[in-house]
Amino acid sequence: MGWFKRIKEGIKTPTQGKKETPEGLWYQCPKCGKVVASEDHKETLWVCEGCSHHERINAKEYFHVIFDNDKYTEIAPNIYSGDPLNFTDTKKYVTRLEDSILKTGVNDAATSAFGKIEGIDIVVVAMNFNFIGGSMGSVVGEKISRAIDHSLKYHKPLIIISKSGGARMMEAAFSLMQMAKTSAKLTLLAKQKIPYISLMTDPTTGGVTASFAMLGDVNIAEPGALIGFAGPRVVKETIKKDLPKGFQTSEFVLDHGFLDYIVERKNLKAKIAQTIRLFLN
Repeated sequence: MGWFKRIKEGIKTPTQGKKETPEGLWYQCPKCGKVVASEDHKETLWVCEGCSHHERINAKEYFHVIFDNDKYTEIAPNIYSGDPLNFTDTKKYVTRLEDSILKTGVNDAATSAFGKIEGIDIVVVAMNFNFIGGSMGSVVGEKISRAIDHSLKYHKPLIIISKSGGARMMEAAFSLMQMAKTSAKLTLLAKQKIPYISLMTDPTTGGVTASFAMLGDVNIAEPGALIGFAGPRVVKETIKKDLPKGFQTSEFVLDHGFLDYIVERKNLKAKIAQTIRLFLN
């Protein structure tokens, strides 16, 4: 028998039973194409080392970046959206909600919590874009309202991290009412002279931009974030003109006076803490 013949069953060469790479083990930057291990990408706070592309992250990841020792207490964790309109498009709204909860592990498109940043007590609301596009429904408005109530009660600075496609159409007027609700609540915060910092991330659009996202005592953004009311395609189709290069990026918005500064994610914690100290002093 030739040397290449298998004498015993169960002996496999390296080419047999080829192993599949576990999903999520690697990350490829959508901007420059650089491939790194997912763990290494997490170590750089989900920012590409090759081109500084800031990957979209959700509330849990932002809490990891901002809160001291990753310690925080969630505010109103057990509220869920209802279906007041019995809405159905390609699927029932209640089904869409259930699917999103199972997929993302969060209750809705915003999560609020309190903790410390460099020893300073703060309240943070962060949006979850993978929950129905970070759309603003009644629960998002309520989460923000309760976070503001906590800030008012304990006199703690507030940070809202926006990442949204706008109002949630499945809730119609109930969604649009959240614009007035959150804006009115922020007025109470201003009257008590409690700092509110608005951080806009990619993308911040629609009713969120038109309400609480642009009402910060300080408005900041991450590099390269899309910030605007209507998206670039809609604007272009409406005005029938080509748009300037970089239209609605955070850099463009900064140049036109709608932002105070742009901050990279690795500097986010220190910069926010510094800004809050300026207010408190």
